[in-house]
Amino acid sequence: MDSPLLSDYDLYLFGEGRHWHIYNVLGAHPCQFQGEHGVRFAVWAPNATAVSVIGDFNGWQPASNPMQCHGASGVWSAFVPGLEPGALYKFAITTRRGEVRVKTDPYGQQFELRPANAAVVTAREPFNWGDGDWLARRRQDAWQQTPLSVYEVHAGSWRHHGSGRWLTYRELADQLIPYVLELGFTHIELLPVTEHPLDESWGYQTTGYYAPTRRYGSPDDLRYLVDQCHRHGIGVLLDWVPGHFPEDEHALARFDGTALYEHEDPRRGKHQDWGTLIYNYGRHEVRNFLIGSALYWLDTYHLDGLRVDAVASMLYLNYSRRDGEWLPNAHGGNENLEAIDFLRTLNEVCQTRFPGILMIAEESTSWPQVTRPPRVGGLGFNLKWNMGWMHDTLDYLSHDPVHRQYHHDKLTFGLMYAFSENFMLPLSHDEVVHGKASLLHKMPGDDWQQRANLRLLFAYQYTYPGAKLLFMGGEFGQRREWSEIRELDWELLQYPGHQGLKTLIRDLNHLYRGTPSLHARDYRADGFEWVDCHDAPQSVISYLRQGPDDTTLVVINFTPVVRYGYRIGVPRSGHWREVLNTDSTYYGGSNVGNPMGLAARDEPWMGRPASLELTLPPLAAVVLRPAT
Repeated sequence: MDSPLLSDYDLYLFGEGRHWHIYNVLGAHPCQFQGEHGVRFAVWAPNATAVSVIGDFNGWQPASNPMQCHGASGVWSAFVPGLEPGALYKFAITTRRGEVRVKTDPYGQQFELRPANAAVVTAREPFNWGDGDWLARRRQDAWQQTPLSVYEVHAGSWRHHGSGRWLTYRELADQLIPYVLELGFTHIELLPVTEHPLDESWGYQTTGYYAPTRRYGSPDDLRYLVDQCHRHGIGVLLDWVPGHFPEDEHALARFDGTALYEHEDPRRGKHQDWGTLIYNYGRHEVRNFLIGSALYWLDTYHLDGLRVDAVASMLYLNYSRRDGEWLPNAHGGNENLEAIDFLRTLNEVCQTRFPGILMIAEESTSWPQVTRPPRVGGLGFNLKWNMGWMHDTLDYLSHDPVHRQYHHDKLTFGLMYAFSENFMLPLSHDEVVHGKASLLHKMPGDDWQQRANLRLLFAYQYTYPGAKLLFMGGEFGQRREWSEIRELDWELLQYPGHQGLKTLIRDLNHLYRGTPSLHARDYRADGFEWVDCHDAPQSVISYLRQGPDDTTLVVINFTPVVRYGYRIGVPRSGHWREVLNTDSTYYGGSNVGNPMGLAARDEPWMGRPASLELTLPPLAAVVLRPAT
C-alpha cells in the first residue's frame, strides 16, 4: 500500500456490502507510507464523534493517534509510523453522548490470550502451503457422489498435553491426523476456533470473527494444521457462527455507542435464551463484515467449508419467542427476510469464489429448500443437518427393546423426506452435554446391551442415506458426558469392548468409502429401497442401497433376540456374503452371524425374484453384498 487512506472504491464497495476482501482493508495492516514503514488502522464507527488508536506503543492514550473520518462511509483510519507487528491495540471511540468506549478491532486477525483482549498487529507473511494438489482436486470433485464422513472435534478437549495443558494446533496436527487416518474419516470439523472470551461457550460466542483463538497458537500454527490435514488427504471444516454475538463490553455490542451491528429493538436484536445479540442483516456493512469473515477463513486458511451454526434462529423472527416478543416482517410474517437474503448471498459468493467448498446448515426446522439454489427459491447450502433423523433415532433407541415395536414409525418416517434436501446425519456435541448423557449411556440395558445398541446405531448411520458426522469420543464409547475442561477418557481403550467400538468405526468408514452403493447416491431416491419396513413385531428393518453398478443389503435387528431362518427378499439369486456384522467378536459382540457363502434361492419373496435365509444376531446390523 502506498497510502494509509482508503480508496473511494474500497469505501464504495463496503457501503454496498460487496467488498469481498474487506479483511485486507479494515483492521490493522503493516504498510509503507511516504517511505516510512508503519501500520494503517481502519475501523467502521459511523456514529462516533472521534476515534483514536490506543495501544502499548502510545501508553494507551487516546490523544496520541487520532483517526480521520472518511465522510459518509463512517470509516475512520490512521497511519502510525514505526510500528511493528506484535503491537497491542484497541480503539477509543467517543460517542455522541461524549462517552469514550474502548473496543477491540472487529477485523483483528489475532488477539491476546483471554482474559486479556487487545488485538495484535499481525503481518500476513507468505505461508509455505503444500496442499496445491488437494485444492485442485477439490475444485473438480463431484462431492455428491463421494463419501463424506466427518469427525467433529473440540480442539481444547480432544486430548491434553502430558502436563495437562491444551494441545497446540501443531501438536494437534501431529496427534489428530494419524488418529483420523487410522479411523478413516474423510474430514474433521472444528468447533469454533474463532476468538472468544469464555471457554464454556465452546467458541459459539465469538468476539474475533477474523482471528483464530490464541489458546492453541498463532494463525500460522492453524495454517500448519490445515496444510498437514490436506497433505494427508483429510478435509477441514469450521463451525462458524453468524447468527448472534455476545454482549461483552469490549467487543461488538453498541460498538460506537449505538446499536451498530445489532438491532436497537430487543424484539429483533436480542436472543433471550442465549443472552446474545442478533446481527442486523439489513445493514450492508454488517453483511459485508460477516461474508468477509467467511471468505477470510476459506481464503487465508484454505478451509474446505463452513458449518453455519443456528440457521433456524436466523430465519424466524419469532424463534424461541412468545407472542408480543417479536416484530413481524413488512408482509406481516415471521420470516426474517434480511437474513434469508444474507444467507443466499453468503452461499453464492463463497461457492463461486471457492468452488468445491461445502456450506453446511445446522437448520432444525422444516424450512423448505435449504440445500436448493437461490435461483429456484432455495437458501443455497450444500448440506443440511438432519435433526429429524437424529432425534427420531435416539428416541427410538432409548426405549427398552421390548417396547420398540410400538415406536417403529421412528425408523420409517425419515424416509418420507430423506431426499427433500442434501442431508448430513449428525451425532454431534449437542447430544452429549447438558444432562443428555453420552451416546453410550443413552442406550438401555446392561453394559453389553448398551455397547451392542451403540454398534447398531453406528452401522445404521453409515448405511442410511446422507453424509455422516460423529463427535469425538463417540467412536470408542465415551461414558461420561463431554466437558470442555477435560480431555476424552482415553483410558477406556484398554478395555476390549471400547476398543471394539473404535475398530467398528474404522471398518464402517472403510466400508462406506470403498462401497459405491453406500455413498454414490446418498442424496438421491434411487440410491435407497426398502426391502421390509413393516416388521414392527420383531423390530427388524431391511433395505437396499443402490449404486451405479453395485448393491448392498442391510438388515438390522433392534432386539436382543437371535432370529434364525429370517427370510428376506433380494434382487438376485446366487451367492451373497456378509461383509460386516456388528455382533462380531472383533467389535465386542457375541459372534452370531452367517456363513461365508450364502445362497439366495430363486424363490420370490417380498416382491423380489429371490430370497435369502439369514441368522440375525442380537441388537446388531448385518451388511451383505452379492459375491463376485
